[in-house]
Parts: sequence; C-alpha cells; structure tokens
Amino acid sequence: MSGAAKGFELRRLRVEGMSDPVGIDVGCPRFSWEIVSDARGLVQVSYRITVDRIGPEGESSTDWDSGTVLSANPFTDPGPMPPLRAASQYRWSLDVVTSMGSAAATAVFTTGLFGEADWMDSKWIGGPARSEGVCPAPLLRRRFDVEPGATIHSATLFVAAGGYANVLLNGVPVTDAVLAPGFTDYDHTVEYVAYDVRGAIRSNGNAIGIELGRGFYGMRNPNVWDWHTAPWNAEPVARVLLVITYGDGRVDRVVSDETWKWTPGPTLRDDVYGGETYDARRAVPEFAHPECLDGEWARVALRDGPKGALVRQSCQPSRVVEELRPHRITRSRSGSWIVEFPRVVAGWVSLSVSGSEGETVTVAYGERLDSDGGVDLRNNGRFGDGFQTDRFVLAGTGDRETWAPSFSYKGFQFVQIDGWPSGTSLDEDAVIAQVVHTDVETTGRFASSSTLMNRIHGIARDTMLNNLQGLPTDTPMFEKNGWTGDGMLGAEMFLMNFDCAALFAKWTDDIAATRSDGGAPKVIAPSSDSWGDWGPAPTWHSAYVLVPDWLARYAGDSRALERHYEGMCEYVRFELARSPGGIATSSLGDWVSPETDPRGENPPDDRRVPATAFLYVMSKSMNAIAERLGRPSDGRFFADAAAAVREAFIGTFYDEREGIVRGEGDEGFRQTHNVLALAFGLVPSGAEQRVADAIARDVRQRGMTLNTGALGTKYLLPVLTEHGHVDVAVALAEQTRFPSWGYWLDNGATSLWEHWKIESRSRGHYFLGTVDDWFYHYVAGIRPASEGFRTFRVDPRATEQLSSAGAQLRTPFGVAAVEWWRDGDAEFSLRLRVPVGTTALVRIPATASSVVSEGGVPISGVAGVAAVQWSDGVAAFEAGAGEYLFTVDSE
Repeated sequence: MSGAAKGFELRRLRVEGMSDPVGIDVGCPRFSWEIVSDARGLVQVSYRITVDRIGPEGESSTDWDSGTVLSANPFTDPGPMPPLRAASQYRWSLDVVTSMGSAAATAVFTTGLFGEADWMDSKWIGGPARSEGVCPAPLLRRRFDVEPGATIHSATLFVAAGGYANVLLNGVPVTDAVLAPGFTDYDHTVEYVAYDVRGAIRSNGNAIGIELGRGFYGMRNPNVWDWHTAPWNAEPVARVLLVITYGDGRVDRVVSDETWKWTPGPTLRDDVYGGETYDARRAVPEFAHPECLDGEWARVALRDGPKGALVRQSCQPSRVVEELRPHRITRSRSGSWIVEFPRVVAGWVSLSVSGSEGETVTVAYGERLDSDGGVDLRNNGRFGDGFQTDRFVLAGTGDRETWAPSFSYKGFQFVQIDGWPSGTSLDEDAVIAQVVHTDVETTGRFASSSTLMNRIHGIARDTMLNNLQGLPTDTPMFEKNGWTGDGMLGAEMFLMNFDCAALFAKWTDDIAATRSDGGAPKVIAPSSDSWGDWGPAPTWHSAYVLVPDWLARYAGDSRALERHYEGMCEYVRFELARSPGGIATSSLGDWVSPETDPRGENPPDDRRVPATAFLYVMSKSMNAIAERLGRPSDGRFFADAAAAVREAFIGTFYDEREGIVRGEGDEGFRQTHNVLALAFGLVPSGAEQRVADAIARDVRQRGMTLNTGALGTKYLLPVLTEHGHVDVAVALAEQTRFPSWGYWLDNGATSLWEHWKIESRSRGHYFLGTVDDWFYHYVAGIRPASEGFRTFRVDPRATEQLSSAGAQLRTPFGVAAVEWWRDGDAEFSLRLRVPVGTTALVRIPATASSVVSEGGVPISGVAGVAAVQWSDGVAAFEAGAGEYLFTVDSE
C-alpha cells in the first residue's frame, strides 16, 4: 500500500527489488521505495522501517525496528537483523520524513527457506535411472488432504529441481512462469521457486502434479559445450515442500518422499537445443487431479540430487510475454510449409491442428531460410540428436488439438512445418509464435529525430530481451551460453533498458563458480567444467570485475561487489602475475571485426593491446572499489599496478611519431587499439586529441565506416564524441553502407547480428549493438556520475546534428528523464526530471548563461538550480529534485 502526503507520495515499496515477494531467503533483506513529487528541492530527511510477522489470525508482532535513520537514501541495506522465520508472512511499515512533511506506507513479503533444515524431511525424487533409448519426461504426483473445515491462513509451495519443473495443483498450473527453476552450476547452487497457493487448496482432497524436464541438468544430446557430460549430469529430479498454516497456528507439511508416485509422460524427448517430441496419445490430463487413478503408477525413486546449496531464484521468472501471428505463410520448393513471423524472437510456437491418430507434425525453427527456401538449421554446436525441432504426435480426437513446448526455447523468425494433415488448413490461427524471456520490466526509453537511430535502438532492445533467459545469453538459437565477454559488453545497456540487476547479480555468482585454484573464470558461465578454459582472456574475464561495479553504479546494488571482493582481488592479482612486464595476452581479442570470418574469429592484429587495456581497466577499477569498501592497502596495490601497466602499455604500443597506438603484426590502422587506449586513459597526457583525430581520419578514409569488432564498437562513438568528433559519431550511427547497423536494417534485419556481414552465423546477438550506450549517454545525454545515480550527468552532445532526442531511466531513486529539441522561438529547449534524492549535473549549449531561462526566469534565479557557470559555449549548473523546462534564446 502506497502512502501519500501533501506534495509527495511513496511508491514502489520493494523487498530485494520485488513488490510483495514470496520466498525471500536473504537474512537481512534490502528495502527500497520511491518518493514521487512535482515539487522542487524535496529531500528525504529520515526514514523508519518496522518489520512485523503476521500471525494466523492477522495479529502481528514486531520482529525488527530500524529506529529513525537520518538518510536521504530511499533504499537501505539494514545490516544485522534478528533472524526471520522461514516460510512466514511479514508486513513492513515505512515512515518517511521529508523537507515537505511525512508519509507512511506498508507492504508485505513472505520468507523462503534459509537452509537445509528448513526443507524438513523432503527428499530429492524422480523417475527411473537413466537408460538407453526413449526416456519420457516423468510425471510425479502426490495426493494430500487438509483438515476439514479448518481456516487456512497461508499455503506456500517450494519447488527445487535439477532441470525444469512444471507444477500443477489440483490440475491447474501454480504459475504462468516457464523454464523454471533457473539454470545454475548445479554443483554450486540449485535454485528453488516459491508460490503462494492458498487460493488453490481444496477442503475435499488435493493433489500436486509435476512434470520434469531435462534443462541443462539432465541433457543427453551430445554438444560441443559438453553439457551432456557435466559433472552434475543425471536424470531430472525435484524436491518439494508445501507449508500449510491454519488459522489456529497449526502447521501441516507435504514433502517429496517415497510416498509419491510417477509414470512416464507424453513428452518423449526434451532437449534445450534439440527440441521436444510430444505424443498426445500418451497424455494424462488428470494426473494432477485428486481423482486421478494412480494405482498402477510406480513409486518414485529417491535420488541424491544435485550437490549445490539451495537458493531462491532471485531474478524474475521467464514467461510467455507476447504472442505473434504469422507475417507470411508460403511453401518451400520441397513442399514444406514455411511460416514467417514479424521479427526474430526467442520462444516457441503453439500449434492448433486436427488430424488422425498417430499423424506427426514436425516443426523446425530458424533465423533464416536456406537456398531451397527451407529453414536453415546449420549450426556449430555439433548436436548429436537434432537441433531446434519439435514433433507433435496427434491423438486423433476429431477436434483441434493444441500444444506448445514446455522445456526448450528456440531462436527463430521462420518455422518449417512438415506432416501437416492433408485437407486441413494451415492458417494464421494454427501457428502462433510465443515470445519467451525473463519477464523484466522496461526501465529505459530512448527516442530521437533520427528514424534510423530509433530503429537501431528498437532492434537492440528486442535482441537483449531475446537473450535474457535467467542469464545474459549470447544467442537464443545456437548457443544459449553466458559468454562473459558478451555480458560484460552489454551490461550497461541491459541495466539502462531493463530491471535486470538481480539477473546480473546472479550471473556474477555464476562467473565466480567457474573459478578454480584462485585463477581466472571460464569464458562461459555457468560452465560444464570441462569446457570454457581458454587460457588468458582478460578481455572476457573482465566481466567478473566490471559487471559488479556497474551494478553498483546503475542499480545502486553494491552487494555483488562486497560478496565477490576477495575473489575479484585474487583474480586480478592472478592476471597481473601472468602478465610479465605489465603486458597481457589473450586468446580472445576484438572478436568479429568486419574483415573476419562471419562464423567468428579474432581480427588480424596484436591481441596483447586489448588484453593489456583490459588488465589496466580492471586494476584501475579494483583501486576505486577497494577505496570505496575501505580497503586502503588493496587500493594502493592496485593503484601501483595500474600505473605500471599504463607505463608498459604506452612504452610498448604508443607510436609517438605517428601519434597512434599499434601492435606487432597489425594489418593497417586498428581503430579498436586506439579507441580502447583513449577510452581507458592509456595514451600520454596531452596526446589524447592527436589519437582521437587519427581515429576520425581513419573513419573518413574508410568512407565513414568503422573497423571495430565487439570490444571496440562499445567505445568508438563515445570516444569520438568526447574529443570533438560528434559529427563523425553521428555519421557512423546513421551509416547504411557495410559495415554498419543501417546496413543490417537495409538487408532485412529485425534484430542485431553476431557479425557485420550478411553471412553472419547468428541473427540474435547483442554485443555489436552497444551503440545503444551512446544513444543514452551522449545523444539523449544522460549517464550516472556516482553510485546509484545519486548524481547524474545531463550533457547532450549531438545537438547540432539532430533536432531532438530524449531518454528516461528508472534509477534507484525514481525516474530520471531528459528531452531536448531545437525548434520554434527558442534556439534550444531541454525538459528535465530529477528524482527526489538526486542531483543532475547539467550542461547545455549556450553562448552565455544569461540567455538560459526556466519558466521565464533567468537561470541564476531559478529555484532548485545552483552552481551556474558558463564557458566555451556551454552553460553548466546543478539541478535538484523536480521538473524543469530550460530554454536557450538567441542573443
């Protein structure tokens, strides 16, 4: 419940980043809220939080009281609290005092299970041991009763799984989430999910039903990443605890144990990469109903289960978030039906078809068509048992039968359908694309007067969403892996566009779990253990340092930094030790620059340059992190290390005569070498403009095109913009010749590609789309200046090349927004929203501060505005909380 007072309102009360969550398993959860007000200069003075446990009859008792805390922060890490009870309901009350008065609000949360003891007598259960041949997904069930006539105060169902678990209670799914629980290194952690099922409990008999899918836990399909031989690999299992609390305080528990039963289900084959085979003739639609006759079902097998610690799935669930109807339905040369959808998506199709018993409809998914007009299923995963193909065997009921997959998602824009029953129509109602990804809230928006930039931003958003699958994957079609370099490069734009901080924090844990013996992470996280050690790769491994730092900067979440600080220190020290003389090496350089093989490779240059650049930026980041966390001796070590690496970089790679950075064996001028050096501060003081001019000159000589791969593309346009070449940056963003984003769009792209070339293997890759950072930071002109956006910059730079642009971001303090335009009577206008608790550091083009006004008042006299300065055609000032409309008039 939100609370309002005259002039402001409390909104978005959240626990661990979620509204009224179920299953919180953090002993000292973080609380947050937003103060929304149109008033200028409003500041929070203090807050007080009380946490009350809600009893069976609605009574409450205070378990924790923060007391009055003098703080301007609308979020808190409360520190030590008395232990919360597992599987219990709590109400938290918030009282806030501001400079304009006070307000109060309340919200609720339910705790999860904090340790092994909280799981009581529940055991890991599953179907039979692995055998050769067909191993259908097992159906598990357990009937139970509740006390007749008793009032149920609460009922919370906890389900952990090795693999995926579709859970039903009394025949009805307990959630609309799919592909749950999430994927982890099962030897390290195992995720569980929690559901409030009070409303589904019946007084006259109940049943829990679970269908288990393999996921990455029980994969059998041979593949290049060795998921089929991962150390945890086994048949899928589940662990269940249902806690029912009655109105008089008594508690019943239903646990997974040897009393449960199982039977083979209709899903004969499920594989994350390969797809699914579903035989509707074997369906048991009543298996999760109390009335199901299970006398011939077998007792479940008790299993050891995965070794990892049980933790609640912390990020949002995956869901079917959208449905798309076909854009076009045609026939291939071979006679197959080809269904084209409006854009590349992640997910699956839902079929609605009627036919004879035993007829099989085969659906193959792909991002493009081959030369014969069929779906292109070429891949580099070396899958031994199929790829992106579903099969639906009809029961022959005489009516339309509807089915959609449960345990495998695909990347696709096209599907090829074979075996469609003759004499029946395949129309737009028969095949529907269901878009599936982690159901994150959109928290950022960008728009400009450039139609092309807006289109690039749109496909970047869609591609990022396609790859949010409980971790930041590299492609929903080919790999589905959490490549560290990809996630590192994309982290900032992900965090600006979506509420995905919890996902990236979890993924940081995944990265940490891949480390061994104090060394470097693997290049993918999670890792199958036997795959992913590519030797020195600081360019990719830097995710372990930079992502936690960005979580603090963009989301105000420093827990990942604190949790992994020692490991981060250990890793960077390890990297420094194996970089003699401060020069690093790497197996992965500026991947997929324009001249490389479209299947993916390093460019023809010296990989020591980007390797050393990232070694430097990691050392420099660790220096700042150590100082922030009060570790001065570590801070001094990393400051000295960064200085030594910088000196070595400049001495080895900077060509003073030419004023450029070059490595041994470089083929021509390498934009990325110079871009990274300039972005990270690795050129001699005073030489920055010379290097920037060399980059701009090379771009022009190439016909206003770039020559960067994944590493350089992120920083190319920002570097040009910062050093007086915003015209070149805008020209690159609006380029339609190869290589460019516009070139992709002109060639039919509906998503970002893995390579600049049309022959690119994947058309669902985001790491070349980091131009989206530049859209927010420099075109709209909004970026954080301190942790959690407590201060943020508003500094649009493309004001001569474009007529308008704008962006909004949901910061930890609330929504920050900027919009600027050039038209009408004013030479320049800027609309600004500054959330309560923050300060905007504003820079706008103006010939003098005297020509800048707000609401008809000269800038120097505007309420909420301070520290006004003017120099070199720019008016600079600070703006406190509130909404503003600044105008710059001609002199």
